[in-house]
Amino acid sequence: MSMKSALITGITGQDGAYLSRLLLQKGYEVHGVLPRRSTDTLWRLHELGIAGDVRLHDGDLTDLSSMIRAVEASRAVEVYNLGAQSFVGSSWQQPLLTVNVAGVGALNALEAVRIVNPQARFYQASSSEMFGLIQAQMQDERTPFYPRSPYGLAKLMAHWATVNYRESFGLHASSGILFNHESPLRGIEFVTRKVTDAVARIKLGQARELRLGNIDARRDWGYAGDYVEAMWLMLQQPEADDYVVATGRTTTVRDMCRIAFGYVGLSMDHHLVVDPAFFRPAEVDVLLGNPAKARAKLGWAPKTSLERLITMMVDADLRRLGG
Repeated sequence: MSMKSALITGITGQDGAYLSRLLLQKGYEVHGVLPRRSTDTLWRLHELGIAGDVRLHDGDLTDLSSMIRAVEASRAVEVYNLGAQSFVGSSWQQPLLTVNVAGVGALNALEAVRIVNPQARFYQASSSEMFGLIQAQMQDERTPFYPRSPYGLAKLMAHWATVNYRESFGLHASSGILFNHESPLRGIEFVTRKVTDAVARIKLGQARELRLGNIDARRDWGYAGDYVEAMWLMLQQPEADDYVVATGRTTTVRDMCRIAFGYVGLSMDHHLVVDPAFFRPAEVDVLLGNPAKARAKLGWAPKTSLERLITMMVDADLRRLGG
């Protein structure tokens, strides 16, 4: 029996690295699309000890011809589109880039699958940012979308493109509407990693303060290592569908900071500074996902608590900084 082959866009990102590890553990041959314009390196794959186990192909989501070649060369039976300009804050400064990569890029990935191998199964990384100005206290697959950033707009385009290709061409194309998911592999620009890195630096005497914007924003945070399992499970189902992936618990940035500072024996109030420079043009105040459908149909549930996640991230940053 031949080995299954999977192709991942965004393979050098947090989710791409954890998904690669999961698929390798399941016996897949793992291929990744690597855009040479990217500033990303392979550090996440190296940190998980799998950099030598994946096969990389030059390609870019904004270039249909290279996506066609990547799907052909990988002989992928599963394609996971995780690639994006994924930092919400930057999307106001780079709206066209964000839409081209995260929105049009998803359309290119779908089109490449349709042209090369329409029997392949496709996963689209949708986002809770599509809900934006929330229309329900708890968001599920039926909640109306109201994006509040260029990133949310781009992800919404990609989401509906996935639904359209499923309905128009019969592709096995599923979307995971993932709520915030973090890990020690998170980029330093994201608030959770910004917090854990600063806490480690302050603990080690390398910094004195942490400056943040809206610390009363509430998010549903989970562990990326848990969430990639839901991605895989979606593509094992007989029928394609869309699923919210979340913990069902929402926490303020303020309380997340308190967990991180408390873990190393520091008082948050002595080091945290609220800086208006970090407020966004349009804020998403609350996100809270309802993962009931994923639990019922996929048999998926998060395994890692927020407290455990934050302590994992602080420990990793202490190690990186020499502590």
